[in-house]
Amino acid sequence: MIYTFLGPEGTFTEAALLKVPGARDAARIPSSNVNEALDRVRAGEVDAAMVPIENSVEGGVTATLDAISTGPELRIVREELVPITFVLVARRGTRVSDVKRVFTHGHAWAQCRSWAAANIPSAEYAPASSTAAGAISLLEDGSLPGDAAICGPIVAEEHPELSVLASDIGDNPGAVTRFILVSRPAGLPPRTGADKTTIAVPLPEDHPGALMEILWQFASRGVNLSRIESRPTGEYLGHYFFSIDTEGHAQDARVADALAGLHRISPETRFLGSYPRADAVEPAVGSVNADEAFEASRAWVSGILGD
Repeated sequence: MIYTFLGPEGTFTEAALLKVPGARDAARIPSSNVNEALDRVRAGEVDAAMVPIENSVEGGVTATLDAISTGPELRIVREELVPITFVLVARRGTRVSDVKRVFTHGHAWAQCRSWAAANIPSAEYAPASSTAAGAISLLEDGSLPGDAAICGPIVAEEHPELSVLASDIGDNPGAVTRFILVSRPAGLPPRTGADKTTIAVPLPEDHPGALMEILWQFASRGVNLSRIESRPTGEYLGHYFFSIDTEGHAQDARVADALAGLHRISPETRFLGSYPRADAVEPAVGSVNADEAFEASRAWVSGILGD
């Protein structure tokens, strides 16, 4: 197996990839951004890519939501959850009071905003493609005195040229980021009973109740949504698609019925995968919405039709 991940080495994304069985001993190629990682999968250069999709503080990672919902189809085959902790690093000899500019990923900056306001209020935020990339940039020739970075502790451990100025600087100590392993379309991971299904649903026609029609496909079958976000399609102002995570597997009768209903009202619905939940939590479903109830209802209709 050959994997790619949002690099460089030392990112939280690589930490998520290393949780995949066999990945530690496999070839791992860092990508500079999400689009590059997914394009490598589509081109067959790698077998799978690990990318971030959701953060407990900032919500969905829009770059991933958009990239996976457009272009040649891909499949999510696995998810991983990684607790997120941050440190402030700089070249040796730099003090916290010297910091004038901080390089990091936008989600990391958002998760450390209160700490930064209290401790380095005059520091300017400088966007980086990843937390590790921001830290490593401090070692390049273009780095200026007063430059610092927010990254994961592993980056500082792997680069002794960097000094940790402050630890545990995240505003939310319980922050977690969810990552997905993406491959080319193939067979679905087997149903475990604690699964998740991800889809992208375009809004085919903007009219009163359009969103309710989508939500009703799930509610009427007892399928719980764990995430729903609207994203612009980019075609014109006001044209959106919905990125949705549901509890359950496409092999569950109630989930399959919901997918069929969605396709009926939005034929461009994109199935992005059914895969085991990282937290292994099974959905709570009442007897009316159990898979057995759906199978029994189908058998009843078949009996009426004489099938």
